[in-house]
This record gives sequence, structure tokens and C-alpha cells, in this order.
Amino acid sequence: MSLEAEESAWAFENMKTEEFEKMMVLNMRIYTRTGDAGQTSLFGGTRVSKSDPRVAAYGDVDELNAQLGLARASTADADIDAELVQLQRDLFALGAQLADPARKISPRVEKAILGEADVQRLERLIDRLEAELPPLRHFILAGGSACGATLHVARAVCRRAERGMVALDPAVDPVILMYINRLSDLLFVLARTANARGGAVETAW
Repeated sequence: MSLEAEESAWAFENMKTEEFEKMMVLNMRIYTRTGDAGQTSLFGGTRVSKSDPRVAAYGDVDELNAQLGLARASTADADIDAELVQLQRDLFALGAQLADPARKISPRVEKAILGEADVQRLERLIDRLEAELPPLRHFILAGGSACGATLHVARAVCRRAERGMVALDPAVDPVILMYINRLSDLLFVLARTANARGGAVETAW
């Protein structure tokens, strides 16, 4: 490892949340020309092809985040909107962890780390929303309201992201696999909730 790479790795390992956020803002130019040859940088400075499975995995997470933004634009339900905002923030953290295979981001950067408490938060939300829904007695077709249908698409993108994450080498933190698995369950429940609150009838298979 070069001296420059060693210094970069040390910086990530010892960075605090406010330092991490400042670094991200300072590096948010729209174009940098550094990816013109088909490569991109992971955290710590490692250069990889844009076709690398890890890049594809966090690309799927980015697509999922955009789908949640579309769902937010499709609903006037303040409760659903607030939950989706939190999920979008979670996905930024998830993307950061996927882009950090050497785990160089300091644990002190809490904003960029998902843990078991986040998985438990999703489970509590699933339980709360399911309590207001009629029991699911058959398979249903994706659709319904604009928000509900968008959340069904998000669920499918979430499963794709999960498949990509499972295949990565080195393996990802088991906690974020738990998170992405629970998230797809939550998105299904959120889709049903959006449809129920919007008066959209579910279509049985």
C-alpha cells in the first residue's frame, strides 16, 4: 500500500461524524472526470471498474432510494412520508457501507452505520402497520394507488439489491443483510398500507 493510501485509510478509520459529512460536501462536484474511463473509487481510494459487483450492489441501493423518493411524491400521507424519509437516510448509510469493503469508515460516524437497532426499528414499524391491515389470506398482485404500486416496485428492487449483496466477496456485514431482508418485508407492508389508506382495493392472484 502506498503512503497516500495508508494516510487515506487512517483518516477514514479515525473520522468523526461531522468530519465525514464535511468531507462528503467538499467532494460533491457534479462532474470530476475521474470516471471517464469506466472506473470509480470506493471509500479509502481503491479504484474498481464500474461493472464491479460491489458497484452494481450499491447502484441497486441507489435505485431503491430513488423509488422511495417517487413513492413520497405520490402520497399525501404524512406518516408514510416520514417513514420513507428515514428509510432513504438509511439507504445512504447502506450504500456507504457497501462502498467500504475494508470497513475503513470509523464506527464513530454513526450516520453511515446501520446496526441491529435499525433492524429492530423496521420490525416495530412492520408490526405497527400490520395491526391496521386486514389479514393477508391470498397472494395479491402489485398495483393499487400510485404510492402503493411504486412501493411494490421498490420491494422488487430491494430484493435485487439483496441478491447482489449476498454474492459479494468479501462478504458484507451480516447486520446489513438482515436490514435489507427486513426492508423488503416492510416495503410490502407499506405498499398494502398506502393502498388501504388510499381506498385502493387489493387484487387477488
